[in-house]
Amino acid sequence: MRRNNVGLVRKLIQVIFSLILIYQANIVTAEINIGGYYKNYFTAFDTLQSDSLTGIVSNRLRLNLSLIPSDTYSFNFSYDFAPRIQDPTLFNDSAFTLAIPSQKYRVTDLTSRIYPNDNKQASNIGIYHNLDRASLYYSTDFADISIGRDAIAWGSARVINPTDVVAPFSFDQLDTEDRVGVDAVRLRIPIGVLGEVDTGYVIGENFDYDKSALFLRTQLNAIETDFSITLIHFQRNLLTGIDITRGIGGAGFWLEVAYVATQQFLNGNSGSENYLRSSIGLDYSFDGTVFTFIEYHYNGAGTKNPDDYIENVNQPAYTDGGVYLFGIHYLAPGISYQVTPLINIGSQILFNLSDKSASFIPQISYNVAEDIHLSIGGLLSIGKPPINNDLLPFGSEFGAYPNLFFSSFQLFY
Repeated sequence: MRRNNVGLVRKLIQVIFSLILIYQANIVTAEINIGGYYKNYFTAFDTLQSDSLTGIVSNRLRLNLSLIPSDTYSFNFSYDFAPRIQDPTLFNDSAFTLAIPSQKYRVTDLTSRIYPNDNKQASNIGIYHNLDRASLYYSTDFADISIGRDAIAWGSARVINPTDVVAPFSFDQLDTEDRVGVDAVRLRIPIGVLGEVDTGYVIGENFDYDKSALFLRTQLNAIETDFSITLIHFQRNLLTGIDITRGIGGAGFWLEVAYVATQQFLNGNSGSENYLRSSIGLDYSFDGTVFTFIEYHYNGAGTKNPDDYIENVNQPAYTDGGVYLFGIHYLAPGISYQVTPLINIGSQILFNLSDKSASFIPQISYNVAEDIHLSIGGLLSIGKPPINNDLLPFGSEFGAYPNLFFSSFQLFY
């Protein structure tokens, strides 16, 4: 099956390059842009099973290529090459590694790990890769059309986006430069100056409809407020969402709400697994040097009792909907201070108000040059640890997280 998948990817690439050749008369004068970045993350964290720190060195080299034969067409490609050095036990999809995340919304894909292959036990070295973008854009006066692998994301909330179910980031993800690409056909129709209708089909593995998503999103501006309404039919679940953003007395305001009717409800069952998620918040900048925000998140898919956390993750919200938080009520304040034009200090906290645990994320960043960035920080866990210092049962949500410390080096080209 994997060989067949690789063959399909190769055929896809051949088709895209064939389309390029169709316009070879224009390629001589085409605009070609090449860029990307190199990132190095060194992380050290403690685990409940060990008294010592475990370290990971993760590297990511990304190549971005865009080819623009004319004002109407453009082609975009991105490829990631990611060697890692770490404990062999962490190569099995550990939640605390910086591996390129797996993605369910892809027709087929390259085998993510190049070395060692699946038949060999991983040593301390693993090499991964990812064909993250491969798309064709076609622009007309009426609409913009994209076909292929690209990023799709929605939502205005700063910390947790209820309407973002295709390829969401988790709150503790260190590298959020580029969202993981998904395979899709997308049509975007502008309406007026600030309005838009965005619709498309996100294709699941082997074109399986039950693993795919169909979406329709409208955006408009009225009374100095941006409104977005979203409908997503994903993996037989139906999401209805609304997103509102506006300015209030110099502050930025957002409200993002999503209600999901699960496939059990759509099949005529009681709908007991349906859930509501919402995020509401404000941000404010003081004299351009101090920036603060606060966000409240309601997770209707969660539960108050830590004893129920593991059993609850079998719900469709967690298996299909990209929900990863266990509790119900969360508060997320954050602040950053621009010490100098090149140095920034910031911190963010995510409180689980139900079990009184929290994750504290401090960070210091320094722009060495225009395209070179350094940062150090951590993800510190506060809360009751699991019983007997084992992973299960939970004492609290964030009490089960390891303390993590990281440094990063980023070079853009």
